[in-house]
Amino acid sequence: MTAAASPAAIRDSRAPGRCDLAVVGGGMLGLAVARELTRRNPGASVFEREADVATHQTGHNSGVIHAGVYYTPGSLKARLCVEGARELYAYCESRDIDCVRCGKVIVATDARELARLEELERRGAANGVPGLARIDASGIERLEPHARGIAGLHSPGTGIVDFASVARAYARDVLASDGAIATDCEVRGVRPARRSLRLEHSHGATEAGHAVFCAGAWSDRLALAAGAGPDPRIVPFRGAYLRLRPQRRDLVRSLIYPVPDPALPFLGVHLTRRVDGEVLIGPTALMAGARDAYRLSTVRRRDLLDTLTWPGTWRMLARWWRTGVSELRHAAVRSTFVRAAARYVPELRNSDVEPAFAGVRAQALARDGRLLDDFAFSHTERALHVRNAPSPAATSSLAIARHVAEQAERAFDLER
Repeated sequence: MTAAASPAAIRDSRAPGRCDLAVVGGGMLGLAVARELTRRNPGASVFEREADVATHQTGHNSGVIHAGVYYTPGSLKARLCVEGARELYAYCESRDIDCVRCGKVIVATDARELARLEELERRGAANGVPGLARIDASGIERLEPHARGIAGLHSPGTGIVDFASVARAYARDVLASDGAIATDCEVRGVRPARRSLRLEHSHGATEAGHAVFCAGAWSDRLALAAGAGPDPRIVPFRGAYLRLRPQRRDLVRSLIYPVPDPALPFLGVHLTRRVDGEVLIGPTALMAGARDAYRLSTVRRRDLLDTLTWPGTWRMLARWWRTGVSELRHAAVRSTFVRAAARYVPELRNSDVEPAFAGVRAQALARDGRLLDDFAFSHTERALHVRNAPSPAATSSLAIARHVAEQAERAFDLER
């Protein structure tokens, strides 16, 4: 099961034999970048490996429009999230796409979390998060009657949307600006030439003047093929969700989150109301055997070897093995998973939930074992690569697209 129903698929012509500018990747970010580039220089071509756009991370997530609370002040994430959220709300309103500023409550359940909560409050204030406020136990209950905690943060600017619907709107904008979208067109090789890049793909080959790679889980392989270094490598993490049974959805009004560990780029098990009325619990964060492991049983030899032969994998595991064991328990034993959410919604029971869907996070992992948290980019001959674009990339997509387009114009001299 996918995270959201799929409206009319976006399918366009086969890949051209030649184009001035190629965008590899038809997810939320690739389409946002193509949209921005075609607004500036009409005629970009998008190459998407699947039969439709928004198939992978864009279509398998909780649909949260983040406000910018978590991110280190001064980082690209912090700046582009706050800008991007504001622009995304305006875009959805202009396109009549359902989105709701439902708000989020971050709940501290014991005194050991208070210092981390204060740090989140400091970060949010430094990042310019609108309306962020500290609340006490009674404030938590006013906002979320079934939640319990000793203190919290309320972010009224956090919202929800179906990102796949937004991505399809971006795709329609690309087509309206004389861009092209080639689906079922996996780019398998990149060969730099003197005046072009040769993209070898499922339809044959395309000579592109320049290319921007927004390839998500496959970004490292294409960067390497184009001449970039191997660091960082993508290591897939599978995130499974449960959902509340319809009769128990009243346990959650909006979004309820724990206080996360700032050393990890994951936010912990949370409860999320979606625009279709469902309430999700999750996700887990389990290292996966494939870059498209939407089923736990999916294992691909090359993906697994890439993960296991990367030195950073073992350095990460040596540092975070206790967290890994905890995530294994969450993935294997539903009651453990539910119990994690019941820390701040005590009425929650195993009988209240059922399986929902899973997504795969394309997590960039450095050779030294660091889980890259910020957005990361690299350049090769005639190409710009998005090497790491984790959450809040969907929220920030319009702002990231502008950032990428400006980099591309400087690097490629597109005005000429």
